[in-house]
Amino acid sequence: MKPGYQETYANYFSHRQEEFQQALLSDADQVRGKVNEVLLVGNIDLLDNAHKLVMYALTGEDGEALSSFAEKEGVAWAQHELTLSFKLEWVQTIRRTMWGFLETLQKEEDTGSIPFFDLERQVNDTIDQFLNGFFLSYSRYKDALLEAQQKLVENLSAPIIPLSKGVGVLPLIGEVDEKRVAAIENKILPEINHLQLETLIIDFSGIANIDSTSMNRIMTTIHGTYMMGCECVITGLRPDIVLTLTKEDLTFDSKIITKGSLEQTVNDYLNVKKADL
Repeated sequence: MKPGYQETYANYFSHRQEEFQQALLSDADQVRGKVNEVLLVGNIDLLDNAHKLVMYALTGEDGEALSSFAEKEGVAWAQHELTLSFKLEWVQTIRRTMWGFLETLQKEEDTGSIPFFDLERQVNDTIDQFLNGFFLSYSRYKDALLEAQQKLVENLSAPIIPLSKGVGVLPLIGEVDEKRVAAIENKILPEINHLQLETLIIDFSGIANIDSTSMNRIMTTIHGTYMMGCECVITGLRPDIVLTLTKEDLTFDSKIITKGSLEQTVNDYLNVKKADL
């Protein structure tokens, strides 16, 4: 587009910003009632951001400034759990309303000499670039959030709790399935090394259910603790778990100590440590 035309369009929309915003709200039924809600929840000013997008489209600024704007919008939208369908409807409303105003400008100002197809390409390309950047930013944020949540779940799946220097407890709670066992396998040995544990107490009393395959994998991991010089103590074996072991002819290594309750075991080891001091 020839220099000067961008300024004509930008000035036209700047002087009619309030009128444009009212036209937007009139056209977007779903958005109208949520402007204040979105501002309150996410500190996102839909109307002000709509004006910014229009200015980017009219002035042809499609570089770093537009990319940064789209990225910030995507993150804000993802952070506050605002839906993509809502955003898409809003941006398309901006596009439709903007072209309605441009048509009016063409008629009022008799701007027939302005290269209209250049304008169409610039405006639509800019808005499409914004949408592309917005969706990529939104997706990256959601993917990073999901990955962080998965890591948190993995950590909670096998939380080794230090009791004293050299002694830690791993309470197994809930259902122990293949995914949970994998988390346990991946975490126990590195944590033993990180915490410099001499004794690891594994408590089975909180397990809701465990199959023989998962139990066998846990027993293999327990054997690995000895290879790292860490004594392993098993507590809380309920009758149903013991029955599962005996039916499958699974037995703990003779080096593994088994005790009845976690409470008594913890007290015993803490008292031993105090006596050593």
